Amino acid sequence: MSKKVLVIAAVFYTFPALVWSQSCESLLSFAESNIQIDRAELIAPGAFQPPGGNGNSLRAYESLPGFCRVSLTLAPSLDSDIKMELWLPTASWNGKYLAVGNGAFTGNVRHSAMAMPLSRGYATSSTDTGHLGNTASFALGHPEKVYDFGWRAIHEMALASKRIIAAFYENSLTHSYFTGCSAGGRQAMKEAQRFPTDFDGIVAGAPGLDWTGRAAASLRIAKYLELNPSAQLKNPDRTLLHRAALDFCDADDGVVDGIIGNPAQCDFSPEALQCDGENAGACLSEAQVNTAKMIYSSPINPGTGREITGLLPGSEMGWTDLGWTSSARATGLEQYRYLVYEDENWTIDQFEFERDIYRAERKDDDTLNALSPDLFEFVERGGKLIAYHGWADPQISPANATQYFERVSQVMGGRDQIHDSFRLFMAPGMGHCAGGPGPNSFDALTALENWVEKGEAPDSIVAVHRTDGVIDISRPLCPYPEVAVHNGSGSTLEAENFSCQVP
Repeated sequence: MSKKVLVIAAVFYTFPALVWSQSCESLLSFAESNIQIDRAELIAPGAFQPPGGNGNSLRAYESLPGFCRVSLTLAPSLDSDIKMELWLPTASWNGKYLAVGNGAFTGNVRHSAMAMPLSRGYATSSTDTGHLGNTASFALGHPEKVYDFGWRAIHEMALASKRIIAAFYENSLTHSYFTGCSAGGRQAMKEAQRFPTDFDGIVAGAPGLDWTGRAAASLRIAKYLELNPSAQLKNPDRTLLHRAALDFCDADDGVVDGIIGNPAQCDFSPEALQCDGENAGACLSEAQVNTAKMIYSSPINPGTGREITGLLPGSEMGWTDLGWTSSARATGLEQYRYLVYEDENWTIDQFEFERDIYRAERKDDDTLNALSPDLFEFVERGGKLIAYHGWADPQISPANATQYFERVSQVMGGRDQIHDSFRLFMAPGMGHCAGGPGPNSFDALTALENWVEKGEAPDSIVAVHRTDGVIDISRPLCPYPEVAVHNGSGSTLEAENFSCQVP
């Protein structure tokens, strides 16, 4: 915001000095190693304008309260240039801090994600993870920037935010939280694994835990289909496949509702749709059946013996002509081009699954991947972790989430040993982070707050589906491996008629 606008704001709006220990502008003098304050300015209620914002995007900020906007540069290494923003409520701070995550290889501060926590009274922050743009080209010749993106930027942002919060407010910070989905879910899990004292509570949505595995899985299918166009599943073919999967598995949960309740247990074979050689109607060729089987399959990393999970029945409407989503392919290409082979001319046709999946995992060396099941310190200090994933996700395999939960459970002595600290909620019919025919909108943050602050563990989280803004389905999401079971009476469209049970 310009100085002229600030003057006008000062005339029409007076920020009540309820909890400040110093003025917003005085934060410019904040001095600490590796932290540079680039800007500190008061923003009047509803006056925030993000860079490049248009009319539609500006409306999202019209209801925001006034805040102190602090822009910073963090330099934990000689080659680091991490940009971040911290928004500090000036009238109604709730005493808490919430950091938000990113998506894909995103290199920008996510103002849109910061709006929600600010409106709920949180001090909130976001980072560009140390680079600009949504590609991995920053990695060429810059290993320190890879560490920044992989895990360091979020950690350094949390440390800097807490220090500035302590300098700005008279009252002490009471709780710190993190929430993110997709790549943000990966960041969330890296925090719990690597920096267990950064946050009291974490929400990890559709976490990209197996970053290198997802890249390999998507490229494996894309290369095959680029070389074999006749094997591609076009939109009508995907629709046919999806309807067949529903016919086969929808009723398994006791409710026929167009949603597969537990697709991991769905024993659907696309061979049931294979043409008999004479019928040219609603059927798939042998090559197309093989494509479907490839997408569903979970090949083994020959170097580690670890399963690289495929997509599940119910996700077909999110597939593309080249298999996984375009975003999955794009990030997969970026991963191999810039981080694995460090060759900007590398192309998908050079990909060889058996060789390259092992190479990618060794090269990553736990930098982007978030596969460590060691949550001992996070659990021991009382941290709370809510993870969620849509069963119909076509971009990150939901089996990543369930397999990780099972590994953590095994390493830490069983589900009972982690149930008071880590719960996973699988959402039937939900796509990637949101969307899909199933209930896909829910408030995981409030569930986390109640768990951390009141000791009320979430035995279920009610999710809803809306059509044209009107709720038409509600259903409880249950802590894995529990599933929602209809009680035998009452509408199957209402959550109150379901209970969580172990199948």
